[in-house]
Amino acid sequence: MKMTKRVILAVVLVAAASALNVAQARPKKSQLIKEASVMRHEAEAIALTKVPHGIVKSGDLEKEHGILLWSFDIARPGTKDITEVQVDAKSGRIVAVDNETPAQQAAEVRADKAKK
Repeated sequence: MKMTKRVILAVVLVAAASALNVAQARPKKSQLIKEASVMRHEAEAIALTKVPHGIVKSGDLEKEHGILLWSFDIARPGTKDITEVQVDAKSGRIVAVDNETPAQQAAEVRADKAKK
């Protein structure tokens, strides 16, 4: 019985330490903003060149695969699809443009919640 409690305690401690390391590994937003050469409003204007008459629904600064990106979800008139445009936060270059259906958007939200 004592051995089972020790094993459980050890597993809990390892899991807690791992969670702490993951949380510390993520850079804070304030640090990411300091690293960005392109400000949000500039990146939005760049992203909107790919989606004429689009409306920015959300935007975020994130590091993906070692690249600092502004990522915007842009609604397009006449469709429920969203166009995701990623702009390099250092150069202002458009890195990716992807169309997402409502089903894909919902799956992305679920995946983001699972990460947190």
